[in-house]
Amino acid sequence: MTGGHRPGLRQGPARANVGIGQVLAELQPEFPDISPSKIRFLEAEGLIAPERASSGYRRFAVADIERLRYILTAQRDEYLPLRVIKQRLDAMDGVARPEPDAMTRSELLEATGADEEILAELEDYGLVQRARLYGPAAVSVVRSAVELREYGIQPRHLRAVKAAADREISLVEQVVAPLARQKGSREPALRAARDVAGHIARLHATLVEDGLNDAGLASGPSGAGTSHSAPPEAPGLRSASGR
Repeated sequence: MTGGHRPGLRQGPARANVGIGQVLAELQPEFPDISPSKIRFLEAEGLIAPERASSGYRRFAVADIERLRYILTAQRDEYLPLRVIKQRLDAMDGVARPEPDAMTRSELLEATGADEEILAELEDYGLVQRARLYGPAAVSVVRSAVELREYGIQPRHLRAVKAAADREISLVEQVVAPLARQKGSREPALRAARDVAGHIARLHATLVEDGLNDAGLASGPSGAGTSHSAPPEAPGLRSASGR
């Protein structure tokens, strides 16, 4: 679930007495791109349904504003297309059963800012599985690949990351294999797999950070991934073949 904000049901008790200007004033500090036209578009797509005053102007209740906040957060943080967001909202409203978050190829490209070339390369190198529908893991991988490309890192350079992940998965499978073979509940094996994988992930991150320290590339105690500044121009990487 996104951002901890619940959109609420349309049948909330709060009276719809807020105009669109007040909605923009409340949401724009967090979502600078929100505009009257975007709100009208979301209404036309059936994601929100503000009441109308006798004058015809839209009137918003607290639940409407929270619903808007939920939609905008899901778009910004999870890169979800409106179709998937609407499925979630319908499920929360009790008018539809929740469905797995999945995107078509075109929706994946739109949500991540990727182009067909980079997605095809990620599939060729096994970082993303070619499929009719793509799940949240594929969205995360493609988004990371798009951002890494800004530094000159291409999908072919990520083969080492995939190989390392495969080796770590194999290690976890070996460790929990005795538990997985036991009769009865699979919960002990699942719990052990999560625990071992978590330790390996933390160890991996520590070793990378320590290596960067040794190389003089760690600038301070702040954690990785906390900076969102624009990347500097990168010379790009060259594969062993010089491609």
